[in-house]
Amino acid sequence: MIEAEVHLSLHNFLRSQAGFPSWPHHLTMARLVARALRVGRSALIQVGAACGFQGRYRTSFVASALMWQGPVIIVATPCVQQRLLRVEIPRLQEWLKIDKSIRTGDNFPNSEFQGLFVTSPQAWLAAQLANKEAFPKNIPTIIDGVDDLEDWVTEQLTVSLTAQDWEELMLACPKQVDRIRSVRIELTRELFQHPVNPHECYLISPKEEETLIRLFSVLNLDNLPDTWRNFYQHYQQQEVQANNLQVNNLQANNLQANNLQANNLQANNLQANNLQPKKFVSPLVWANIIRRQGSFSLHSAPVEPANILSEIWERQPVVLIGSAVEAETEAPIFRQRMGLGDLTCLKFSSDSQTEAIQLYVPLQFPLPNTPEFQGGFINKVRTLLCLSATSPGLTVILVGDVPLKSQVGTILASEFGSRVQVEKTCLEENGVLVSGWEFWREHQSVLPAPELLIIATLPLPSLENPLVAGRVTYYKKRHLDWFRLYLLPTALKELQRAIAPVRENQGIVALLDSRVINRSYGADVLSVLSPSARVNYLDPNLFSRKEEIGD
Repeated sequence: MIEAEVHLSLHNFLRSQAGFPSWPHHLTMARLVARALRVGRSALIQVGAACGFQGRYRTSFVASALMWQGPVIIVATPCVQQRLLRVEIPRLQEWLKIDKSIRTGDNFPNSEFQGLFVTSPQAWLAAQLANKEAFPKNIPTIIDGVDDLEDWVTEQLTVSLTAQDWEELMLACPKQVDRIRSVRIELTRELFQHPVNPHECYLISPKEEETLIRLFSVLNLDNLPDTWRNFYQHYQQQEVQANNLQVNNLQANNLQANNLQANNLQANNLQANNLQPKKFVSPLVWANIIRRQGSFSLHSAPVEPANILSEIWERQPVVLIGSAVEAETEAPIFRQRMGLGDLTCLKFSSDSQTEAIQLYVPLQFPLPNTPEFQGGFINKVRTLLCLSATSPGLTVILVGDVPLKSQVGTILASEFGSRVQVEKTCLEENGVLVSGWEFWREHQSVLPAPELLIIATLPLPSLENPLVAGRVTYYKKRHLDWFRLYLLPTALKELQRAIAPVRENQGIVALLDSRVINRSYGADVLSVLSPSARVNYLDPNLFSRKEEIGD
């Protein structure tokens, strides 16, 4: 069987490569991928945040894909593609003596192609969501980096209306130019009345939605440009949702009028229905405002695209590979949100010898929502920087709150000089980077691994962000635990990815969010930070550990 062949060949390859990055799960992962290719059963593999950051696991699935006798599709970001095409694939091809054809692009070569085809998530998802024939069915597909799968899908499913789209609408509907222009002016006036927020992003209000619906009611839908037609479909789906809810309410009232038992049965049915995928995709509609230009753009996307994605997974066996998708091996929340059915799930444990961090969580620290937190945080950061002054290496301070991030950068720069930078990649050897979570996620691969990572608060999505608030409302309407099903899993995934580079140096993470101690979900946070050695006090010797090891 191919599992045994892959195991033996990869084992010999790893033994022959002096200095090859070690990972104890290479053979296990290669066998599982090979089995998925042979049996045609989909799988979800979590390799761990540290391994995912370093990318060591990719040798395993590349070996299986090369040795499989049929065609295989690998879906990966452009950056990962370069690593695969320039390093992983050539190195294994030379060792395995396999001349399997390698192709890249946005469309599968042809029905006769039996090689390895490498493509981007955007190209693959665009074709799958449009149900195009760019990728034939039943070809095993390996998707790398599925931690970002939901973001990729949302990006593909988002329909946006920009200033240019309004111009195209007026060209397509010349008889309604005055009405279109009037609606655009009215929307501009209404949207710019929203109070300023750091995101400059706002959910569409009922009044603004009504303005849009009035516009669609006078337009010839057959003549709409494609973007406008797609945008309008979300309102149709919303009407279907409203009608379904109205029917359910009428049925509930009738049952309640009959007897209490029927009412209880209806309540149970409604609860069961909340846990099942809907036949429609509830839309999330929002506006982005550019105040200095006096312009806006409208966007619409499904809140939870499980219904759409479930059809994609049925077309071919898929191996989904991520770093830290979810704390549980079976990843039930991720699978539900992504429409994944029954599949093999595997999660590799972290290496406690090479990936352990030192975790500092102070006791009796002010809670983030108290007036004392800001001053206490700045003082604690100042203390940590002074204690680590003699220790070389990068220090990263993660602050999710935008105003606080700017204030921290200003105060620290006045005390520690130019070594302190706010969201910059040009840093001194012992530099201090003050950053938000998004900037750190995008640039951590090109920056040195930090010796000290200071975290202000857990990366729980802010309800001040209208998009987050819209998703929370979606869960509330279905009587689901929005914190445990959405906010907390998102924060845990972000947290694990953020500290992954620190594990390379077995460095120090200072988590200054006392909710880890005072809230019930703190145990979940500490669990995903494992392996770690936790301390609740500052010892100057903590920062001289590496110097002592070197001596």
